[in-house]
Amino acid sequence: MRFSRLLLLLLVMAAPAWPATVHAMQPPPQSEFIPVSDIPEGEQIPAFTMVGAAYGFVWIMLLGYVWSIARRLQNVETELTALETRGK
Repeated sequence: MRFSRLLLLLLVMAAPAWPATVHAMQPPPQSEFIPVSDIPEGEQIPAFTMVGAAYGFVWIMLLGYVWSIARRLQNVETELTALETRGK
């Protein structure tokens, strides 16, 4: 519960900066088509790095979520065991 509230707080705090960031990343308009082979190496988008970072982020979030559920399930099982022994 605490992790999800922290994540929600971070998303809410970062949300106002998203439009400015996206607008700042836009390239200037071009008057004609430029083939990919004519773009210098330093100006090409590192797609492999971006996709790898996105997949890494998703896996980290998924593993964190599964870990959180496993921890909560362990707490429930401990409480159930304590209730069963107390009831006997």
